[in-house]
Amino acid sequence: MPARKNARKKDAQKKGSIVFKARHFFLSPFYAIWWMTKRMPVWLKWPSRLGLSAGVIASSLAIFVSIVYYIIASTYDLDEVVTMPARTEILDRNGNILKNSKGQEVGYLHGKNRRIVGYDEVSPYFVDALIAREDARFRAHGAVDLRAFVRVAFRFITRGKLEGGGTISMQLARNSYQLKRRGESFPQGVHRKILETFIAVRIESRFSKNEILEHYMNRIFWGGSIQGIEVASKTYFNKKAQDLTLSEAAVLAGIIRAPNAFSPLRFLDKAQAERDTVLDRMVHYGSIEKSVADEIKATNLTIPAAADRLTQGSYALDAIRRDLERILEEENIRDGGLIITTTLDPNLQELTEKTVEKRLRHVENYPGYSHQKRSAWNGQGDPQYLQGAVVVIENNTGAVLAIVGGRNASESQYNRALQGGRPVGSIFKPFIYLAAFKNGLSPRASISDAQILPGEITGAPGNWSPKNSDEKYYRSVSVFRALTDSRNTSSIRVAEKAGLDDIIEVARVSGFNVDKIDRVPSSYLGSWGAPVETVASAYSIFPNGGQRFRPYYIQSIKDRKGNILWENGPIPYRATEAGPAWDVSRILEQTNEIGTGRAIRHKYGFRKPSAGKTGTTNDYKDAWYAGYTSSLSCAVWVGLDTPAPILKGGYGSTLALPIWVDIMKSADPLGYKSDAISPATAELVTPDTPDQLPLNPNLRQDEIRDALPLDQ
Repeated sequence: MPARKNARKKDAQKKGSIVFKARHFFLSPFYAIWWMTKRMPVWLKWPSRLGLSAGVIASSLAIFVSIVYYIIASTYDLDEVVTMPARTEILDRNGNILKNSKGQEVGYLHGKNRRIVGYDEVSPYFVDALIAREDARFRAHGAVDLRAFVRVAFRFITRGKLEGGGTISMQLARNSYQLKRRGESFPQGVHRKILETFIAVRIESRFSKNEILEHYMNRIFWGGSIQGIEVASKTYFNKKAQDLTLSEAAVLAGIIRAPNAFSPLRFLDKAQAERDTVLDRMVHYGSIEKSVADEIKATNLTIPAAADRLTQGSYALDAIRRDLERILEEENIRDGGLIITTTLDPNLQELTEKTVEKRLRHVENYPGYSHQKRSAWNGQGDPQYLQGAVVVIENNTGAVLAIVGGRNASESQYNRALQGGRPVGSIFKPFIYLAAFKNGLSPRASISDAQILPGEITGAPGNWSPKNSDEKYYRSVSVFRALTDSRNTSSIRVAEKAGLDDIIEVARVSGFNVDKIDRVPSSYLGSWGAPVETVASAYSIFPNGGQRFRPYYIQSIKDRKGNILWENGPIPYRATEAGPAWDVSRILEQTNEIGTGRAIRHKYGFRKPSAGKTGTTNDYKDAWYAGYTSSLSCAVWVGLDTPAPILKGGYGSTLALPIWVDIMKSADPLGYKSDAISPATAELVTPDTPDQLPLNPNLRQDEIRDALPLDQ
């Protein structure tokens, strides 16, 4: 036993000796500082000790961080700097490359739309302009520009902003490995900056300055689907990168930091200002003479006409890209060299695009139309002409078959089908009635159509009294007639019976973003906004008997060998009970027979089974039609990007409904049949009986039906 105790004691002494030595090793710098400063005066001794100790701690931390990030940076394969991602092919549902309405193949991401060029194949003007704009001391420093680093540190200390200071090598690292993420937090931004720096050090040790420039120029993003100097040169100036003039080179270098905000295709004045800034920097850094810059600055920037430029615009491709980015991130699939099969029907897509343009061009020729016409747009700034958006969804799958986000994607990249959120107006009314039917209201019940009295509606301002569009009011109408003829006053009373909470819940399960819905009575009349895609998908619950399929664009993602990396399909859920959904559907069918949508049959001649609802917001600023057949649900919006009255009398039935009809007429021969919609068991309601008298004593009984508004 004593021997064992002695052994334990010796082990403890040995371990203690090791700990003591390790402690002294790590504390030795502080001991040295203490010894060096012990003869100093007191007023100098302690500040020196504190300052030097802080320096030791900071240096040690920097060394530790450097080791960690060097190890992390070493895991990145530098071959990826050279190897650009292979092209990703976007196929329609028939397996063919996606095309735009002009028949141009646009169904490529990356490789196809990034033409790789060598350093010697780029105009020297652009190389000099790029360096002057992005990294003036590029050839003089290594991976990090210490002067710029000091400026960034000073800006961070004084303003609290961590921005700028990145060298071309650091930007190449960021672009090669997609290091920057959307919405990154401050700690994430710091981590990225440090990682970029250490990867850039490796890049500088492997490649020459000209090689770094070559790889960077082939990766620069210039907005939309434009990547690389060669495609940018072709897109904006219809010429090869090696043929760029000094003025054109300065433009392309100038707009890199915000290609959409400074695009010469939309904002010629802003692009020219960026050009002039780059020319001034080139003069400052000795790339060109001041007289040369002044001569160019004295001339106005010109861009080739749209017909002469390479166009890659497609709202459908934009929608697919948005879906693809989400999937790739969630599934951790490397973007590039993929085969994407989508849900889009090329024939339906093409006819939808052409229909929107044809019908809106017709509207521009209406008497009293006073806005900019597309034919008069000069190609500068955001177009102010009339726009339209359409989404067509397959009822029994949720697959998006066609999407149009505007009249021309190369003239405006804003995708109104997905990004827009314009007030939905009366097209929300069916969901009010759905909530009421779920709570037991019968389509045969009567409801007051009299004017809304101040204080009558819970939660409304005291003077809130919305009108019917024809300014006529009835003692009562059937619930059926209130919806078919889109009566405001009676619909608000139906909403009161349903209750705001239940209506918002119906909106939620139907796919609307309820965070956009204010909990006020004006929301009953669609005062809030929703994208066209959301409206189309929500309406699909009616022909589906209360079932909703999540809308989707991508069916599968495969690699080059045909291996399936990701696969998608119909994802249904029960949004509401079948009975109330079919009740609403039968009324919407009658809406197209005798109500606000009757022009579908009586004017435009589409006599196949269909249902839907028109919608027009205040002062004719937004025109809607949302409807469906047994196969398809489709929503159409027409309006101006800057909200303004489109046209006096510009109802949804006048502006949006004809687009819907043209699409549905063409869809039927394509195999999307318009068969019977509602089942035979659904309640069949009938028009109002003669005892429902108008409150307007001057209106004859035989005028009641004809006096009802076409829309509102």
